[in-house]
Amino acid sequence: MAVARHELGEVAPWGKKTGPNPTDRGKLGTRRSILTDQRGTPLAAIVIAANTHDVKSAFKTLDGVVVERPMPRRYHPQHLCLDKGYDSREIKAGVVQRKYIPHMRHRGEMEKPAKRYKPKRWVVERSASWLNRFRRLLIRWEKKAENYLALVQLACCIVVYRRTMLG
Repeated sequence: MAVARHELGEVAPWGKKTGPNPTDRGKLGTRRSILTDQRGTPLAAIVIAANTHDVKSAFKTLDGVVVERPMPRRYHPQHLCLDKGYDSREIKAGVVQRKYIPHMRHRGEMEKPAKRYKPKRWVVERSASWLNRFRRLLIRWEKKAENYLALVQLACCIVVYRRTMLG
């Protein structure tokens, strides 16, 4: 049985990729980070500890895309929308290095009225809701992180199937 120790020195019976959840009285927890396309279809999913900052998981999520990404063209560049949690110089440099055009609101910046397009944050939230409909993913019962990641990826495959075949 794999046993991991978290920062407080207690033994974590649920294996790796668990950490004290800052929003749940320090209980051990796991978080899913997903990358979606503009319609909400999941492209990448990773499992991280609940106390891991978004900046540390961003590159793992971007590099975890399963389907080969088409090369961005001059007249059809690929954009990446991020929230304020990803606001840092290293994230912006890594996103540009991966040939995306980053769009992120900076910390302390007030919301501006949209000139052309409305915000698309609800697309990612909807995809997370689709994954939460799989009851097995709501509470992590698997002791091995690999097994939980496999269930998350299976749920993503089912969501992709439903989006493409069922409309």
